Amino acid sequence: MKAAIVNPYLDTLGGGERYTMAVAVALSKVGYKVDVEWEEELIKSKLEDRFGIKLREINFVKDVRRGDGYEVCFWVSDGSIPTLRARKNLLHFQVPFKGVRGKNLMNKMKLYRIQKVICNSEFTKSVVDREYGFGEKSVVVYPPVDIEKFRPKKKKENVILYVGRFSELAQSKRQDVLIRVFRRINLVDWKLILAGGVEVGADRYLKKLKKMASGKNIEIVESPGFESLRDLYAQAKIFWSASGYGVDEEKEPMRVEHLGITPIEAMSAGAVPVIFAAGGHRETVKDGRNGFLWKTKNGLRIKTRRLINDPKLMNRIARAAKMESKKYSYERFEKEIIDLL
Repeated sequence: MKAAIVNPYLDTLGGGERYTMAVAVALSKVGYKVDVEWEEELIKSKLEDRFGIKLREINFVKDVRRGDGYEVCFWVSDGSIPTLRARKNLLHFQVPFKGVRGKNLMNKMKLYRIQKVICNSEFTKSVVDREYGFGEKSVVVYPPVDIEKFRPKKKKENVILYVGRFSELAQSKRQDVLIRVFRRINLVDWKLILAGGVEVGADRYLKKLKKMASGKNIEIVESPGFESLRDLYAQAKIFWSASGYGVDEEKEPMRVEHLGITPIEAMSAGAVPVIFAAGGHRETVKDGRNGFLWKTKNGLRIKTRRLINDPKLMNRIARAAKMESKKYSYERFEKEIIDLL
């Protein structure tokens, strides 16, 4: 049995790429010979280093011919619906595309060759269902998190962490908001760490952030490997995110967090998420139970202060966050993907 996988964004090494490789591994485990379409030879080692996974059984080839000759084709959409030619075709939406004329006649014709449309969150599903009219074809399979590899240190440090791409383009990650709030909240003996890959064209934005962070007990970590990320999660007590801040979610759903894997990773390592109330964040965090959601910068300050001033609350929410993260296990993900076949 052969399976073809296509993700046009593999070299961005983001959440969607982790999801794609998890699909590849799941298919390989049940006996499929998996071919991933990509031309650059070094992409395998980059993916392994970034995500801490082994891809020995996965092949990277130049062309999978839209699944022609394959039993299964898993295709990550760039907003379009491709003409796929495998026996069973799965189209994945990582992004809640809107305003792309999704219900045009050509798309409707191409959908006949697609058995299931897989979305990474209920938020993404709600947007693309309205845009494309998928109906019963679309399902949600939440991304996997290697929760066994993310564990808290026995004695955590006074660290607030954010992990996310340094970007101003497709998504509004808004590390600048986090720096401004941290400077204003004036936390003695606390440190803010901002870590993530650097998107092409983000040099100017990164330079601006470094200038804002200068001398303020703020550290910027560029393109950390998996081991470095694991250490950061382990030491952090609190996980912040301002992703989507200032965006009109109804008009621009693509610019808010579609689900947010890094808050889940942080939760599995016992860090309390205090994240902006938009997009998929509302699915992973229930305010006051396994973390906190905020809508204003003042709200972020107040909820962070409340946690810091109440160690019992911090511990209780951290335990609940770790428990919640277990629903995103690889075992659950692999079963749901294989069940679709």
